[in-house]
Amino acid sequence: MFHVVFYEPRIPPNTGNAIRMVAATGAHLHLIRPLGFDLDDAKLRRAGLDYHDLASVTVHDDLATAWATLTPANVYAFATAGTTRHSDIRYQPGDVLLFGPEPTGLPAEVLEDRHVTDRVRIPMLAGRRSLNLSNSAAVAVYEAWRQHDYTGV
Repeated sequence: MFHVVFYEPRIPPNTGNAIRMVAATGAHLHLIRPLGFDLDDAKLRRAGLDYHDLASVTVHDDLATAWATLTPANVYAFATAGTTRHSDIRYQPGDVLLFGPEPTGLPAEVLEDRHVTDRVRIPMLAGRRSLNLSNSAAVAVYEAWRQHDYTGV
């Protein structure tokens, strides 16, 4: 299983889409407060459809609390300025895929956190700012899962 961490997410449908994605892949979604929405938000529930009961989702009060639960796993911080392509990582079960809030991405203090193993980017054409948060998470999770032949790691 892989862990997807959304650091201070702000847009409910992105988190709802991620809930649906983790339900489909067996990944675990971790949300770091403060959240930019209420977990009962209609847009979040609509995007997640009826997958909320099938998804593993944990809300943490802060990043330190999440680290206590998630480490010593590898932590891959996804950022447009990342130095390693997402497809060049050899993902292992338990790895953490960390994403920042829309539209700013991960702040410098999180990118420089001692728990971060590597800064990772998803390739895009020049002049493009970034992918949608839930799309980025899906690209990363499916690459990690593909490397394990889509088994129930």
